[in-house]
Amino acid sequence: MTSSGHLYLLAADAILVVHVLFVAFVIAGLLAVCIGGLRDWAWVRDLRFRVAHLLAIGFVVAETWLGVPCPLTVWEMALRARAGHATYAGDFVQHWLQALLYYTAPGWAFAVAYSLFGALVLASWFLVPPRRVRGTR
Repeated sequence: MTSSGHLYLLAADAILVVHVLFVAFVIAGLLAVCIGGLRDWAWVRDLRFRVAHLLAIGFVVAETWLGVPCPLTVWEMALRARAGHATYAGDFVQHWLQALLYYTAPGWAFAVAYSLFGALVLASWFLVPPRRVRGTR
């Protein structure tokens, strides 16, 4: 492999790490809100955190229902192809669920799962309402 091939592969791996962190933020964020709501953690009610979390899952749900592939997946696969490495079909979560859990489901099942998760995040706004953080002067 050429040095540029190594750079493309390194960039693809970096995007993969960002993708994993994004998924972890979405999943762990909801868990934190649920646990933090019960334990009265102030930071899980921070409006900025909650808006970022809602927008993150909202983006995933919207792109799934619109049939738009995840930009991170597209970018990662393009870099892997440019490096001369194998790519995978489907979306990021579907691929890694299949690889890690040997689970196969049609695309609509993932759309429903993402939508249900998004509904849980939205419900958390009512169960653990966010608050504006007051600035210090």
